[in-house]
Amino acid sequence: MNQTLEGHSGAVQVIAWNDHHQKLTTSDQHGLIIVWMLYKGSWYEEMINNRNKSVVRGMKWNAEGGKICIVYEDGAVIVGSVDGNRLWGKELKGVNLSCVEWSPDGRTILFGTTKKEIHVYDAAGNFCSKMNLQCLENVTEVVKLVGITWYNGAEGYAEQECPCLAVCFDVGRMQIMKAESDDGPVLIDTGMQVMCIRWNHTGTVLAVAGSQIFPASGDSSKEWNVVQFYSPFGEHLRSLKVPGKQLHMCAWEGSSLRISLAVDSFIYFANVRPDYKWGYCSNTVVFAYTKPGRVEHVVVFWDVKSNDRIVKYVKHVMLIASCGDHCVIVSKTDDASGQSILILFNSIGTPMDTKYIDLEPVHVALSHTHVVAVSRTAIYTWQFKSPKKLTALEMIHGAGKRGKESREKLNLED
Repeated sequence: MNQTLEGHSGAVQVIAWNDHHQKLTTSDQHGLIIVWMLYKGSWYEEMINNRNKSVVRGMKWNAEGGKICIVYEDGAVIVGSVDGNRLWGKELKGVNLSCVEWSPDGRTILFGTTKKEIHVYDAAGNFCSKMNLQCLENVTEVVKLVGITWYNGAEGYAEQECPCLAVCFDVGRMQIMKAESDDGPVLIDTGMQVMCIRWNHTGTVLAVAGSQIFPASGDSSKEWNVVQFYSPFGEHLRSLKVPGKQLHMCAWEGSSLRISLAVDSFIYFANVRPDYKWGYCSNTVVFAYTKPGRVEHVVVFWDVKSNDRIVKYVKHVMLIASCGDHCVIVSKTDDASGQSILILFNSIGTPMDTKYIDLEPVHVALSHTHVVAVSRTAIYTWQFKSPKKLTALEMIHGAGKRGKESREKLNLED
């Protein structure tokens, strides 16, 4: 489809998409709001509203798509339903608003202001608190809030109590929280001039778009448009440099396999290759994914010849490797010991042996006789000449005896 939507007389400044009801909401520099609907292959104006007092700074549909919250620069807030009815409105005195975000359950609304503050309200418009912005400690210059994005959990979470609420300022200071009242957020200094932030559809990758200065030849440096990718725990995953003068915005495709970037008058598209957790052993594809409503990872053993599938549930899956007739799954323990577990499976999903180690692997490899787990500081090797068959998967997370590392661990030194 290639259709120009005509109806605005000024520059369009805010756009919000309602995925559940397939509706597009736009607002321009004059405060005019238009809700567009798709009918028989074409887009038409469904509703129009203009408050005629201020410009819209943010619009956001809740996770279910039944309510929209609209914030104006002068502090006015309007919450309406998908059918156009006004549910409630409020004037926040002495506050200039810049953005808005719903909580995944729709019970909380976050209002960003132009004074480095985020106000927390309930869904009925009652003030609750101000968010603790630890990322701005020791920041004295004038900063601008460029993004509040809260992953809605529609595709499950990478881990139980996984951080999913990201707040970022234009100077590159960012914090990722488990909820609006989290006192221990992940703090990140991106070193960028940030324009926008966006979660992918599974909440496992946060894209931070803007510009950054990189060293060039000699003592010189050059400013590049760049997208930095982070995990929910603040781990830097990748960097993507983009040509052009100014990167303004980014957006993920619905399946997060592509990301679009608005640069100058162009739109760039970049393919994204996710870091899937998978392996192949004895005609069986082994893969893990998250599922809404479950704290464990779903691990599937799919025999590609017989098309049989065996499903297991394993908590905190980190890595998968395979070789020959076996695969190894690396997971975390439930307690605070900091240990990881190496679980050896055969091709039909039967756990054969297990090993507890005192490190957190970032890579794992499997041969016919050894498992090699590598952390950032050490290498661990485990020889499994005669795997012992376990009777229950639960033994891995509770009743199984934790093995000792003895001389199998090699520390890495610079």
